[in-house]
Amino acid sequence: MKIHQLLSGIGITVTNEEQQFIEHHDGNVKLNSLDDHDQRVAQNLVRKGVYSISTDNVTLTKSINEKYSR
Repeated sequence: MKIHQLLSGIGITVTNEEQQFIEHHDGNVKLNSLDDHDQRVAQNLVRKGVYSISTDNVTLTKSINEKYSR
């Protein structure tokens, strides 16, 4: 690991498909507006900590200050 990687923080590795989801669904996303495929992608992003689910279990909220790498 290089010094600039340590100073910039730990990045989260995402697939190209997940990156496209992040770019397309910027901000808050209603879960009922997603199709089955996007729900699976969103579920993986929640597991990785990129998104979190609101307390009412209806909305995905993008986490702030995350770095992503492919």
